[in-house]
Amino acid sequence: MQLLIVAGPPSAGKTALLKQVTARFHKQRRLAFLKIDVVKAFEDEELAAEFGILTSKIYSGDLCPDHAGVMVLGDAIEWAQRNQADLLMVESAGLCLRCTPYLNQGLGIIILSAISGIQSPLKMGSMVSLADIAVVTKIDLVGQAEREVFLQKIREVHPSIRIFETNALQGTSLQKLYDLIAQSPDIDPKGLLLRGVPPLGTCTLCVGKKEIGWQHHFGVVRRLDGAAAEYLFRGE
Repeated sequence: MQLLIVAGPPSAGKTALLKQVTARFHKQRRLAFLKIDVVKAFEDEELAAEFGILTSKIYSGDLCPDHAGVMVLGDAIEWAQRNQADLLMVESAGLCLRCTPYLNQGLGIIILSAISGIQSPLKMGSMVSLADIAVVTKIDLVGQAEREVFLQKIREVHPSIRIFETNALQGTSLQKLYDLIAQSPDIDPKGLLLRGVPPLGTCTLCVGKKEIGWQHHFGVVRRLDGAAAEYLFRGE
């Protein structure tokens, strides 16, 4: 079974792209789709209604959706294999830009909206730097100069990443992406690992304290002094 993990911020076009991928492959392969979200998600229902594919969704509740995704992914792979899926597509919640859901097998795709601001690729760090492929959506809504700068920002984060530009609603210029998906090797579920290390941070906010100010909180974090780092807290 092949594995495709699609990540990116909300409204970037993750579901629109997956609809194009589903439209391309659903008559040739048995597809399975997993949506991970926090409160409400309807993408699974839309794909099942439109294409009749196997779908499921997981709500992370109080847990970080990306961490929840890692925890349920083993079960999701078993579920897809049990249902004889040829390709499992996983769509992240896209709410946290620190964690990356990509694995050491399968394809990892980051979806970026061309109208999200030219600096947005730099803000997403490892979500871009650990991806195999970047798909830039809504390219019809920006000028040529802004588009070129946006692509250059992606390459600054990940110089060797494969970039595809598209209007995901219409699915333009995606044939080479389809070829990469079709040619991706099957995964070995016994050897699956995250590509990156999720940021470490467990503090008393995580267990419900509401006071403001660092002196009221403790956990697996420490306050950095002065200009030691750009971040207020860093995991220990």
